[in-house]
Amino acid sequence: MRAVVQRVSEAEVLVENNIEGSIKTGIVILLGVEESDTQDDVDYMADKIVNLRIFEDEEGKMNRSLLDINGAILVISQFTLYGDCRKGRRPSFIQAARPEKASQLYESFIDKCKSMSIKTESGVFQAEMKVRLCNDGPVTLLIDSKKVF
Repeated sequence: MRAVVQRVSEAEVLVENNIEGSIKTGIVILLGVEESDTQDDVDYMADKIVNLRIFEDEEGKMNRSLLDINGAILVISQFTLYGDCRKGRRPSFIQAARPEKASQLYESFIDKCKSMSIKTESGVFQAEMKVRLCNDGPVTLLIDSKKVF
């Protein structure tokens, strides 16, 4: 499982010009699911992201987590995080999970974040979406449950 995590002051996702989810202070997560992912990957990613200390304390140091600041999450499904661009000019998505599996683990990730007392909003799986955000910092991190980077 892969995620692009962006600290935001506000964000929203639109599907067919309707707002599906919106948050104020928190993080936007672009989440990709790999064919070999399991519930263990979901649990690892949710725990890692919710507890990341990427919000500033009173001294201006990144020392607070979402839990510390009562922040929110906006999760967007993003199979293109598994696009392999090493050969040719068209990305290969062979590592990305099939939609049935990806949808189940995506929903499980959302449920896991909610169970950790985090306000969690989301886009619509497999929909064409427009994501608007104000990246705060900017702070953008890449996380992989297999720890390949």
